[in-house]
Amino acid sequence: MAYTREDILRIVQEEDVQFIRMQFVDVFGRLKNVAITASQLTKALDGQIMIDGSTIEGYVGVNQSDQYLHPDLSTFAIFPWRPMRGKVARMLCDVCNPDGTSFVGDPRSVLRRVIARAESMGLTLMAGPECEFFLFKTDDAGQPTTIPSDKAGYFSMAPQDQGESTRREVILALEEMGFEMECSHHESAPGQHEIDFRYSEAMEAADRMMTFKLAVKTIAQRNGLYATFMPKPLDGVNGSGMHINMSLFREGRNIFYDPNGMHGLSREAYAFIAGILAHVSGLCALTNPLVNSYKRLIPGYEAPCYITWSSGNRSSLIRIPQVDGEATRVELRSPDPCANPYLALSACLAAGLEGLEQDMTPPSEVTDNIYAMSAAQRSYLGIQTLPTNLHEALEAMKKDSLILDVLGKHIAGAYLQGKEKEWEEYNSRVSRWEVDTYLAEY
Repeated sequence: MAYTREDILRIVQEEDVQFIRMQFVDVFGRLKNVAITASQLTKALDGQIMIDGSTIEGYVGVNQSDQYLHPDLSTFAIFPWRPMRGKVARMLCDVCNPDGTSFVGDPRSVLRRVIARAESMGLTLMAGPECEFFLFKTDDAGQPTTIPSDKAGYFSMAPQDQGESTRREVILALEEMGFEMECSHHESAPGQHEIDFRYSEAMEAADRMMTFKLAVKTIAQRNGLYATFMPKPLDGVNGSGMHINMSLFREGRNIFYDPNGMHGLSREAYAFIAGILAHVSGLCALTNPLVNSYKRLIPGYEAPCYITWSSGNRSSLIRIPQVDGEATRVELRSPDPCANPYLALSACLAAGLEGLEQDMTPPSEVTDNIYAMSAAQRSYLGIQTLPTNLHEALEAMKKDSLILDVLGKHIAGAYLQGKEKEWEEYNSRVSRWEVDTYLAEY
């Protein structure tokens, strides 16, 4: 919503808002905030709330630590799950240098630059994430367990689906915050759920993803449950994905739609697909950022691991949902909900735009079940695989000049350094599997 400064001052007074959370996002997609009282709101609206950037991983060193939060007024919202007296609101903020310029390490600034590039071409990216998550029981101390909240499956109903009331509360809360919710349901694994909200412009979609995750975790906790967006928390069942649906609009028209094109897709849509496929390995470290992410991207659990596209084949990396007109879109199925949505959308949009600029053509569609193919069949068809672990993804990212340029030197360096440290720590730890397999045997 297009709030003005005066709107926010008035609403805070009329609604008895006592606290405002000035939220921002670090390089790795973790939501942070500084809470201020209503008495400090004028100062906040003037961009005078300072943070110590040296305390935020991937930001700056102690020699240049002063940074300022500049609120995006359109993101002002009251949290419905907080007390009705002494309410709590939030504003998402851009992180700026003392001179008011954008901080190069702010993920929102990365997406803003790519959006500006698209706008220079007369284009607007619309995006709609489909986010999955697990609800687990907590122990007597309130700490999370890995015991699912139910044993239900796809599209189950109560009483088998014991997360139904939590999903309902999340949806109602988000609708109060201005989201247009589309659907929700139980997913295939025990305790696994999906809630979908309507697509929106790229920046708003990324902002809403951050708010969505906060709402799910907060409301689950209030109900005595623990919500996790970890991609693969349980062995032997599907992991949680965050499929990203994308379309490009020019002058209010979806340019991906062509009623005379194959599958109803335009030449621009195919060029966009080709651009993403050309860079998908390089952006994998952004869309699938954890060591655990690659435990999900394996055959047999509905998550794609082969670099292909199809009009309907759900074993493909990119799928074209069976819709047309303004709803025509490209669905990238590999991302998971631990991705920093600002960086993931920036990389996807930049890759797709390169496809348009170079009039790229994607490889042939793969309509058969890729999981059922032998290695020889895949090789014959020229089907390549996504990186199989975080290390491979980071190496692919280092070789992709487009992705590095999109992130900028600061964020690319901080991101690679942090993720390489994560990989090194993982490799140095003794896992439960190693103990179970080797201890008694040797």
